[in-house]
Amino acid sequence: MIIYKDKTYICALDLGFEQIRSKWKAVILCHLEEGSKRFLALQRMTGAISQKVLNTSLREMEEEGLIRKKVYPETPPRVEYSLTEKGKGVVPALKIIEAWAQENYPEARGQEL
Repeated sequence: MIIYKDKTYICALDLGFEQIRSKWKAVILCHLEEGSKRFLALQRMTGAISQKVLNTSLREMEEEGLIRKKVYPETPPRVEYSLTEKGKGVVPALKIIEAWAQENYPEARGQEL
C-alpha cells in the first residue's frame, strides 16, 4: 500500500493512474505535447469539455506538477499551459495506449490526438 496526500493506493500503478484518471486529463496532456496552449485552444481541441471541467482538470494537473501555468502581465491577461518534465514523462505511456487502441479497435484507426 502507498499513502500519498492522505489517500491510500494499492500500488504504484494505482497512484500513477490517479493523476490522469479522468476523461480529459490524458487528452489534455497529449495536446500539450505539441507545445504551449491557451485555455480556449485546449477547450476547442477537446470538443465537448465544459469550461468548469477543463479548469478543474488543469488545476489538478498543475498541483501535481504535470503542467505549468504561465500568466503574462498583459491586458487582458494571457494564460498559457505547458508540460513540465514530469508531464512529458507520462506522454510516451499515453501514446502507447493510443497505439494499442488503434491496433485493437478498427474504429480508432487513423484517429490521432
